[in-house]
Amino acid sequence: MAKLEGVTFSPGYITVAGPSGPPQKFSIARVLRAADIPVGLTHTQVDGLRLLANLTVIVLRTLIARDLLDEDFADDLGMDWDLEHIIYALEQLGGSYEEPNLDNVEVA
Repeated sequence: MAKLEGVTFSPGYITVAGPSGPPQKFSIARVLRAADIPVGLTHTQVDGLRLLANLTVIVLRTLIARDLLDEDFADDLGMDWDLEHIIYALEQLGGSYEEPNLDNVEVA
């Protein structure tokens, strides 16, 4: 098999340069169909993210309640976040810090 010297990308094309001869240009459309590229999440995946966020909330609340973590634990890891930032991120995924809902366990 010949060793490739370089691969370059341009809009719609992949160009492959080999050790001899001119570079060969390939249409991306012939290699990768648009149908093969995911463009969003399915309902099941969204429910799975929501469930994961709620499970994470339960773990965090349990660890804090048992004094295994305090509200500044993220700073100890060099994240420069506080619990409020983590709650915000989890709620953006669909979780709830105050009332985590695990009703969609069967769906995810």
